[in-house]
Amino acid sequence: MKKLLPLFLLYLLPALLSAGQTTVNSLSALQSAIDNAQPGAVIILANGVYNATTDITIKQKGTAAKPITITTQSTGSAEISGNGGFNIVSPAQYIVIRGFKFTHKASKAKTASGTSFCRFTRNIFETPGDGENLTIAGSDHQIDYNTFQHKNAMGRFLAIRGSGSQIAERLWIHHNYFLDQQHQAGNGIETLQFGLSGFSLSSSNSIVEYNLFEQCNGENEMISVKSSAVVLRYNTIRDCPAQFTLRHGNRCQVYGNYFVNTPGIRIFGDDHVIHSNYFENCDPAITIGNGDGEVADGAPLTCHDRPDRTMIVFNTLVNNVSNITQPGRTNGLGATATTVAANIVQGGGTAAQIAGPYPNPVWKNNMLNNASAGAIPSSGYVTNNPMLSRNSSGTYHIQAGSPAVGMITTSYPGVQTDMDGQPRSTPLDAGADQVSTAPVKTVILSPAMVGHNAP
Repeated sequence: MKKLLPLFLLYLLPALLSAGQTTVNSLSALQSAIDNAQPGAVIILANGVYNATTDITIKQKGTAAKPITITTQSTGSAEISGNGGFNIVSPAQYIVIRGFKFTHKASKAKTASGTSFCRFTRNIFETPGDGENLTIAGSDHQIDYNTFQHKNAMGRFLAIRGSGSQIAERLWIHHNYFLDQQHQAGNGIETLQFGLSGFSLSSSNSIVEYNLFEQCNGENEMISVKSSAVVLRYNTIRDCPAQFTLRHGNRCQVYGNYFVNTPGIRIFGDDHVIHSNYFENCDPAITIGNGDGEVADGAPLTCHDRPDRTMIVFNTLVNNVSNITQPGRTNGLGATATTVAANIVQGGGTAAQIAGPYPNPVWKNNMLNNASAGAIPSSGYVTNNPMLSRNSSGTYHIQAGSPAVGMITTSYPGVQTDMDGQPRSTPLDAGADQVSTAPVKTVILSPAMVGHNAP
């Protein structure tokens, strides 16, 4: 006599099957597998090139322990072209998109408001035409180890959005490679645009770290932050003619980044901390914005908000055409209460050039070597050789015995690590590097360390 499955197993069988591993070889089968996916499902798209005539929509929910994974047989070998891409919509949670090459129309890969805990990892984005390669709304998403490359149209590689006036929260954007964004006429061609002016007073509490930007020149702003409370650390910006800009928003932290052969960083908004960054061969290195409005007094969010209480401390600037500067502006409001302290400036142009209003500055304990002081008062610097030498990573570090070692006895509570990710301890060393025997946690990045093929 044949044995029959117990009735409860018959009911469970579809769920057990859908939560396992499924391989599909068409986009219609992929959509069907997604529609029926349960937590823990792994859906594999066979290698090949697939033309999407419509979006692949995802609204399922995985769990933290059992995400729903949509992946490929091998990284970069399943390509989605055409007019549709992955559209993750509410209430989707815990979705992983891994290993694809996207050559479909721009602005088709996105997560919507109301989604959470989704991840794009080890994908290649090379989407043609105007629009964004990837748009992120919703919160708690992770964007990591992707390659964004070869964009020659309007729009951004990566755009961060939100809902209402609230920017997406608690994002983790790391180990991505942004390569080759061609210059376009006009505005709206940033490499990474984090927010819009309407989101700028909301806090994101997100981290952007260990990303490499090379040959990105869509417009004058390469990274444009239009949000509050974003940490941008340990990124490398190299050979990019466009600028890293804190454009709108307050209370961002920018530290441990490497700027090489770029126009450096430009600052608007309040209470930002810029510390332990490395600038070499930049023009300029650090631009303190000359505001044309004060948001706290009712100016529109779209204005260039006057920088107030910016801290520019513990940075190393080497052989820059221009170091610390503030440009002129007709009827400009300048910047107020800026602290420029404990920086090392070696070689290059004048250490500081200020062309706008600049009330209540603090200049303290900066070290200059082969650089004229310019706007820095005599009480705000010493002239000495910091004993900088290139290490195995190719960047300048101070050596044991440098007069910069232990030079700073003032407490800076927001400064906890140096350019190598090593902890700082008192007395503090001037410049971006703290001489330490602690393990090095970060170095200037190379392409092999980031993107879809990184270890």
